[in-house]
Amino acid sequence: MKYKDWLNEWLTVYVRPVAKRRTLERYERICRRQIVPALGEYDLEELSALLLQRFITGLSPQYAPNTVSGALSVIKNSLKQAVAAEFLPKQITSALIRPRLEEKPIECFSADEQRKIENHIAGSNRPKLVGVLLCLYTGLRIGELLALEWKDIDFSKGLIYVSKSCHDSWGEAGYRKIIEKPKTKNSERLIPVPAPLTKILKKAKREIGGTYVIGGDSTVSVRSYQRTFELLLNKLKISRRGFHSLRHTFATRAVECGMDAKTLSEILGHKNANITLNRYVHSLMDHKRSMMNRLGKLLQ
Repeated sequence: MKYKDWLNEWLTVYVRPVAKRRTLERYERICRRQIVPALGEYDLEELSALLLQRFITGLSPQYAPNTVSGALSVIKNSLKQAVAAEFLPKQITSALIRPRLEEKPIECFSADEQRKIENHIAGSNRPKLVGVLLCLYTGLRIGELLALEWKDIDFSKGLIYVSKSCHDSWGEAGYRKIIEKPKTKNSERLIPVPAPLTKILKKAKREIGGTYVIGGDSTVSVRSYQRTFELLLNKLKISRRGFHSLRHTFATRAVECGMDAKTLSEILGHKNANITLNRYVHSLMDHKRSMMNRLGKLLQ
């Protein structure tokens, strides 16, 4: 059996029944774009640990770390199942290693840029832009933002309950907005909302209405809202950054305000505080330097 045929079988029989739709679509995309063109025509018996490692290593300079890790995961899981199903005589993936990958540097907006964005939104008559403020002051991911319903906000207690996320999906029937539970249990969380933001959200609810915080009863795709954000930055003449930079900006400002890593980790929905510490070590170092300089004034 050729590897491409086994991958199709594996996705259909073993992945589809148990995986979330987003995971299935991601695996299908990795198979279609990366694995099948390079390895699909090999018979399963022709695959070797060295051949697979060369493929994974070759991906590193071309693709983002997330894609490389995804390809490694697909190969390991699919071939492990091939052994269990007796299409391969032995396991050949145990020695595969993830290449050392350079993570993209954290991008966030400066305090001046953030103020510029906030001032523009305050003077705008577009309630849809309240989502940008929401991400700047809660650290929501874009999928969490676009899946957020008004009923998920407890205005009396000033809390947001994050219980779902969404992503874009294109199939034979066209576009669909898929809403499902977050990828990890830690992503389900309660986020306290600053009092000034609560007032803004109450006003937005009156203006937008409907079910969803962004769009009301209309469907707003992830790509569409990303485009809205790109146009906003262009209008304000702020250098282009991805929507996820809003989340990084929230985390950076939180550290600058003295928020501890454990609290920040829980608000961001990270698995543990170490992830937060490693990701925002640059911000923490600035905070530490500020605290040390304050202490150093005692010398005077």
